[in-house]
Amino acid sequence: MTTFVSVLYIIAFALFIYGLMGLTGPRTAVRGNWIAAVGMAIAVIATLLLPGMGNWWLIALGVGIGTVVGVPAARKVKMTAMPQMVALFNGVGGGAVALIAWVEFRDTAGYAHEPLYVAIASLFAAIVGSVSFWGSNIAFGKLQELISGRPITVGKLQQPLNVVLLAAAVACAVAIASGANSEWLIIGVLVASALFGLMVVLPIGGADMPVVISLLNALTGLSAAAMGVALNNTALIVAGMIVGASGSILTNLMAKAMNRSIPAIVAGGFGGGATAGGPKVVEERPVRSTSAADAAIQMAYASKVVVVPGYGMAVAQAQHAVREMADLLEAKGIEVSYAIHPVAGRMPGHMNVLLAEADVPYESLKEMDESNSQFPQTDVALVIGANDVTNPAAQSDPNSPIYGMPILHVNASRSVIVLKRSMGSGFAGIENELFFDPKTSMLFGDAKTSVSDIVEELKAL
Repeated sequence: MTTFVSVLYIIAFALFIYGLMGLTGPRTAVRGNWIAAVGMAIAVIATLLLPGMGNWWLIALGVGIGTVVGVPAARKVKMTAMPQMVALFNGVGGGAVALIAWVEFRDTAGYAHEPLYVAIASLFAAIVGSVSFWGSNIAFGKLQELISGRPITVGKLQQPLNVVLLAAAVACAVAIASGANSEWLIIGVLVASALFGLMVVLPIGGADMPVVISLLNALTGLSAAAMGVALNNTALIVAGMIVGASGSILTNLMAKAMNRSIPAIVAGGFGGGATAGGPKVVEERPVRSTSAADAAIQMAYASKVVVVPGYGMAVAQAQHAVREMADLLEAKGIEVSYAIHPVAGRMPGHMNVLLAEADVPYESLKEMDESNSQFPQTDVALVIGANDVTNPAAQSDPNSPIYGMPILHVNASRSVIVLKRSMGSGFAGIENELFFDPKTSMLFGDAKTSVSDIVEELKAL
């Protein structure tokens, strides 16, 4: 039976990796998810076949509860709420690992008679899993707007407090690994780690949420891998390391896309509200307004149109209307492409997922560098709800909090049309200088309604 289980694990790992390869593009992503899901099902079955497995009714109850909660949530969630769901479900994984570490502590009487590496791996999993769970809950709260998206700090005490909480968690863990078996110590590990997770994510502003989600996802994977070492469970080790490694790579890519270091992001304070010096007095400046009819005419006589999607498009669920608009323009012989910033939206790949849902051809989605080289030859750049990722202040204003962040150079286009509800700021909490550019026209209103109006005007031309 042990040999048979090992063979099943090898098959599961191969499916994990093959499924992950499918996630590199929208065309193969669904198939990749199904392949990886089959691999996980095989891994679960293999684990249940291990000798000594019991408590079948309890296992069935857990599977039943997870199915009843998870399946409807995943089927009914709107694409705009997908980042929140990712944050919440990821946090649940970290919380599960932390609880397993607590159970292992109790079952082994404080890791008595267990090898030292088992205690270290289990305690590491407890700390990281707890941080991931509580940090993910804060990320969920900010994304769901249950908590303010602005940085929430305790001022100059923030970093010293974080150091104290982390030190407390590690000290309790060291005491346990040294032979102490008081249950208050493992509770201390979990509570100190929980507070540390809260204190780390609360000061992080909304502008950094895509990076935070990716970072917490990586931490959950690492905690699962560590628990796999403690339990001698190969499936947990491999699956956890795949998640941890891919999440770490993605976090690094997201940080580079914002020209920020991961330590600077963890330090917090970027995006979501006014600066520490108080509200900034904003000078009233004129902007040019336009209508759906004028926007349609402008694009109908263009040779090349670039659509720049942002979170506003996601909120309005305008991706299908955008696809219809693009089809009408292409039928007129106009070249249409989509400029995708790596951190547009509220989670990595958010815009790609939305546009793929509307069956936008993958070849039309252009990465930032490729798009920036095409903007000088673009007649019309249509910005739909994107804000900070198009703000020229990132290049021109050394005092701007986003200075140095790579942006989409939409201001290099011959003309720009911005679809927004209002002149409100983005995650970074600052004005977008693009709105005041003489080449920019503002079409105010709900993005889906505005694009639908443009579609009707294009049909009438």
